[in-house]
Amino acid sequence: MLFTVLLYTSLFVFLLGLIYKVSTWFSRKIGIASKNFTTSERISAAAKGILGVIFSPKILILAKVFILDVVLQRKILKEDFLRWIMHMLIFTGFMMLLLMHAFDSFITTSLFEEYYSTVNPFLFLRDFFGIMALAGLMIAVYRRFILKVPRLKTSPMDYYVIIILAVIMISGILLEGIKITSYTEFQNMVENYSGLDDEGEILALEKLWVKDFGLVSPNVKGPIDPAIIPLSKELHNMHCAECHSSAEWAIMGYPAAKLLKPIALKLDRLGGVNAFWYIHFLACFIGLAYLPFSKMFHFIASPVSLLANAVMDKDKSLSANIATRQAMELDACTHCGTCSLTCSVAVAFDKTGNLNILPSEKLVFLKTYASGKDLKENEIKAIQEGIYLCTNCDRCTVVCPVGINLRELWFNVREDLIQKGNPIPLVLSPFSFYRGLNQQKLDSKNYSNPASLTKDAITDKCELMKNPDEVISLTPINKEFKEKADLSCQATTYSYCFSCQNCSTVCPVVSNYENPQEALGLLPHQIMRSVGLGLKDLAFGSKMLWDCVTCYQCQEHCPQGVKVTDILYELKNLAIKESFNNE
Repeated sequence: MLFTVLLYTSLFVFLLGLIYKVSTWFSRKIGIASKNFTTSERISAAAKGILGVIFSPKILILAKVFILDVVLQRKILKEDFLRWIMHMLIFTGFMMLLLMHAFDSFITTSLFEEYYSTVNPFLFLRDFFGIMALAGLMIAVYRRFILKVPRLKTSPMDYYVIIILAVIMISGILLEGIKITSYTEFQNMVENYSGLDDEGEILALEKLWVKDFGLVSPNVKGPIDPAIIPLSKELHNMHCAECHSSAEWAIMGYPAAKLLKPIALKLDRLGGVNAFWYIHFLACFIGLAYLPFSKMFHFIASPVSLLANAVMDKDKSLSANIATRQAMELDACTHCGTCSLTCSVAVAFDKTGNLNILPSEKLVFLKTYASGKDLKENEIKAIQEGIYLCTNCDRCTVVCPVGINLRELWFNVREDLIQKGNPIPLVLSPFSFYRGLNQQKLDSKNYSNPASLTKDAITDKCELMKNPDEVISLTPINKEFKEKADLSCQATTYSYCFSCQNCSTVCPVVSNYENPQEALGLLPHQIMRSVGLGLKDLAFGSKMLWDCVTCYQCQEHCPQGVKVTDILYELKNLAIKESFNNE
């Protein structure tokens, strides 16, 4: 009765959690891509998309991806063979135990008429799959705590998952070992299944089980009389052989029984079988109920992510489905750290210690961000720094083993963050060019907001921008400014400029205006001359400095090799640094 209550309770919690998690895929609003869609619109679009795939040639793509990437986990194999072995062992071991052992009354019994968990091949296979799962867990522990894979971060949830799975496996092994040695279990078997009532015959059978099946009996001491063995075997073959293979086939349970033999009788008297049965099944039920709320949910979400990304196209798929997919991808992340290993700006983490620079850690934050929880100012600044520093190199997307399109996700969330009115004076250049390439996806009214917010954030702190409408005087040469500009190799190249105007001619920002000098203040070649003259107010005061999209056209076309874009980049940093110094 208690077992049934626990089973149905854990199943109820699991299903409730599953429904809740899946519902968040259609209700979460992550970044700009999801702002214009209601939950019902996203559900409708998802249904339409699924039907469109099922009744199209794309179903063949799904079949291919399911076999290669979900079952065989090809993406993980390409990146790390040890990790692939770990995943295959855990995934295959637990899935087979779930289907063959946990659901044996529903699946195995239906498939095999003469099924007993204590006969071969089922006895052997159960322990074999258990060894697979346990070996996978050991590799996981080795990678995290001994090998210490670079940039692989272990969260409290990682500990919980490892502990729950370890308790399930170890308690299962010990339970099987105690059952093998248990005299009480033997008595129950004889009473309920053998039909023997002659005490002499029962003792004869008991001696055989002590000799060959690992039983520890209070009645059988010393060596077994060989003369009784023929009778014992005959009784076994008549009453037990049909449902009991040799205990030695339990390749985990039998060694455990040998280890427990010195204390077997004491454990039996204390009800060891019942105690470990409850521990094992409680761990299983807790694991099942906890699954939707833990990182183990990626067992469900990751295959969905792989399949969805295989058939979706950012240019052809419905925008509502893109928003739903990105919400689902947050649950698909396994927190494996592969993206962080290949990230082109991950070295910045080693310098600053900001975890949100690492892609895998940004995803952890995004789950909190998408849930709508209030975040502290320092948390917002940390994630802004991590997201702004992204160079859109796409390395993280290429190596993600569960197919998450991280570059699209960063663009979507990053745009949402920079439109929130919380500017921080970080150079937007690495992001601005990518925004320019994707300008058609953005609201044209808000496209210029980030640069304007950044300029406004330092307007009151620098002399250079307090009176932007007034004519800036030709201030004397600022020697300190020239010394600052001379700190880097690329900054020294401004002296090569002879104002040929090539940089201004090819600049896409300049060509965007009918009267660029009126809109931008100074053009790129004029900024170079201002730096050469040491005119800080002119160099810092130009709007061109902040509207630059870092396309490098100016730098590539300069006949003198002036590092125009790099100089503009450095000038922005110097302006921001000065604004902070004036606080």
